[in-house]
Amino acid sequence: MNWPALIVFVLLFLFVTWLGFYAARWRKGDLDQLHEWGLGGRRFGTFVTWFLLGGDLYTAYTFIAVPALMFGAGALGFFAVPYTIMIFPILYVVFPRLWSVSHRHGYVTAADFVRGRFGNRWLALAVAITGIFATMPYIALQLVGMQVVIGAMGVETSGFAGDLPLIIAFVILAAFTYTSGLRAPAMIAVVKDALIYITVIAAVVAVPIHLGGYGAIFAKIPPAKLILATPGAGTLGSYSAYATLALGSALALFLYPHAITGILSSSSARVIRRNAALLPAYSIVLGLLALLGFMAIALGVHEMPEFADGFKRYGNNFAIPAVFLAAFPSWFAGVAFAAIAIGALVPAAIMSIATANLFTRNIYREFIHPNCTDAEESGVAKFVSLVIKAGALAFIFALDLPYALQFQLLGGVWMIQIVPAVVLALYTRLFHGWALLIGWLVGTGLGTWMAWSLNFKGAIYPLHLFGVTVPCYIAFSSLIVNIVVSFVLSVIFHAIASDRHKDMTAAEDYA
Repeated sequence: MNWPALIVFVLLFLFVTWLGFYAARWRKGDLDQLHEWGLGGRRFGTFVTWFLLGGDLYTAYTFIAVPALMFGAGALGFFAVPYTIMIFPILYVVFPRLWSVSHRHGYVTAADFVRGRFGNRWLALAVAITGIFATMPYIALQLVGMQVVIGAMGVETSGFAGDLPLIIAFVILAAFTYTSGLRAPAMIAVVKDALIYITVIAAVVAVPIHLGGYGAIFAKIPPAKLILATPGAGTLGSYSAYATLALGSALALFLYPHAITGILSSSSARVIRRNAALLPAYSIVLGLLALLGFMAIALGVHEMPEFADGFKRYGNNFAIPAVFLAAFPSWFAGVAFAAIAIGALVPAAIMSIATANLFTRNIYREFIHPNCTDAEESGVAKFVSLVIKAGALAFIFALDLPYALQFQLLGGVWMIQIVPAVVLALYTRLFHGWALLIGWLVGTGLGTWMAWSLNFKGAIYPLHLFGVTVPCYIAFSSLIVNIVVSFVLSVIFHAIASDRHKDMTAAEDYA
């Protein structure tokens, strides 16, 4: 047991627990209103939104998985850096329009917008179900990040005794989320991001000094891991895989319910545009974070006998905890591990709130109890957020890590399929609601089939086009098919019976 690391970890965890409960008094509102509980009253300014979106998108699993990918696969792991840069122009251009129309009509979810835009509750239901099912494994993966750092401090992570720390952490999470709503993760995100910045900056300064500089680090990396493999004849190889993986991930990221929730909680469209300019600071940190994977190779942590059990249990995901244990005093390792664990709580809280909003507004109120009061709606959302957290715990306890990763892979493939119904619909009413529903079904089915054909062990499917093999991200290729199907059927359906008269929004709503 690493007692100094554990004590620092527990103290920081207790601090953010207090902060989570205190958040109920911050910018006090009527939490019996869904937009107050689930969107913080739509009152977060530039500063809070910056931390909230950063805490939302740069999760505990990001902290663990990106360096682990660099550690195992090399340069391919850097796809996360350009993809997070590509999302900010999309954020700047697209999502102020979504905020504007949602603010004018009181929309709480992306499915609310789709319902109002197309007047088709079944299409809205498809968007809501997609968000819920894509987010559940995302929550579970936050547990993976927390489990790894708890194990790194010497705490047993097998059996009921090993599960107990995670259960305690998520009971605390459930309690302050229930009482404080989105205000809790918004406040905690400030602490989480401060800890992550301190940890990453310390690592990228201290570890190179210990190893003799970045030149010495890169000299120890196998050449095959430093660059993408050159494509062979008749194939685009890793180039098309890298490009489509980055672009497809960028298109899907801000459509996840937790990202939409962070955007709609902003006080104005101007706040969103400011954050599109400021959030690239996180991409700089992400690039530095990715380098920790190479530092792990240079330190030789996988050859150190004291870490053999950690790598056996957690695979490459143990690389980052090993770096901090090998290169820093135990107390600072505790700070780093607390940053990762708190980095699990913040997005898990937002994800559970976002999926609860979807269920309550677009399933419960739409199909089960249309005449429910605002207080009943908020109460259902609070209860569902508890159920979702319990489901994520059960998911991770019942299934091995590879299954969680496979479901997360499918989550990205499913999430991108709502691009036509949400992103394109912000600009045009060209599409027909029923055509979009069929396109969604085709894209989702095709993407799932391609992932299944790869035994859920990869995200890149080789397409054979005009005699050239084009390895392509499954989500991206299935989205193209989705858009083509939706467009062709929209032309036909509008000719037979247009649904444009069902549009509850007006052009000025998007300004």
